[in-house]
Amino acid sequence: MAEMTHVQVPKNLPALVKSAFQRARDNGALLYYPTQVTILNVGSIPFQLRYSPALASKPKPKDPDAKPFNPFENPAPGLLVAQLPPAHRLVLNKFAVVPEHFILVTKEVKPQTHVLEKGDIAAAYACIDAYDRNGQELFVFFNSGKHSGASQPHRHLQLLPVARMQDGLEQVERGETWSVLADKLDEHAQALPFAMMKAAITPSMSVEARHDAYLDLYKRAVNAVTPNVEVPSEGEAKISYNLAMTKTSMAICPRNGEGAVIRNKTGQEVGYVSLNGTVLAGTALVKSQAEWDALGEDSSLLLGVLNEIGIKPIINGSMAGNP
Repeated sequence: MAEMTHVQVPKNLPALVKSAFQRARDNGALLYYPTQVTILNVGSIPFQLRYSPALASKPKPKDPDAKPFNPFENPAPGLLVAQLPPAHRLVLNKFAVVPEHFILVTKEVKPQTHVLEKGDIAAAYACIDAYDRNGQELFVFFNSGKHSGASQPHRHLQLLPVARMQDGLEQVERGETWSVLADKLDEHAQALPFAMMKAAITPSMSVEARHDAYLDLYKRAVNAVTPNVEVPSEGEAKISYNLAMTKTSMAICPRNGEGAVIRNKTGQEVGYVSLNGTVLAGTALVKSQAEWDALGEDSSLLLGVLNEIGIKPIINGSMAGNP
């Protein structure tokens, strides 16, 4: 399997993604949903909140009983960015909230709910490295399991250029305070209401060492949910979780809820906020004016949602709130 761990990514990957996104947007191969953005402080953490009203009208399957369409098995030519032989390809996200959002998918149909293989981590980090060599940052996230925010059963990791995640922040108050949360966990871990396992990674690490770091985080996450259980290194994952990866950081958040209902100051239910792996970047997305207004007026509502998505933080070997 050695050939799977040495992934050849185009050296000009950032330019390739940029031009593919522009072309696909121009010819209608993808839909881009512009957003409004603001910064909410969750304790000491600046969280980015985005609102896209157009997302509420995102196309839905015409026949809910039909066999689910797999957009990754034979991706539309207009969405293809590059082949990453032998086992992966890069495609654009057809429904983009962040410009140049692209996706690393397995060529073979593999389950999203299985433990990631060495080649998956290697391919994702090769993309991070390609961006870094062009002076740019890339945030990678992975949603696995029913509580994680995953939408497609075909295995895929999602990739966001950090510069595009910052679009619009220069125009909002405290916009300059936001940066990727996964890179600041040592600084902010105590402010988070959910457990997160983290590890430092580097470009000089071997492919095996980087995959071992992922497996260690995954096993720690499983044991945080169900202590003292045997955790296989392959096959079906035992928990729902999100994974985040940057040039220097890897983090896993075990999940036991996708989101939570939010209410306005009068106690009226205004919506349901769901979170996926971008929560590990310090971002959240809403689709209605009522949700946007309620969170903007009271940032503690976002803290309430964060309280509902994971398990309690682990402090000195035990969960916060436990004896």
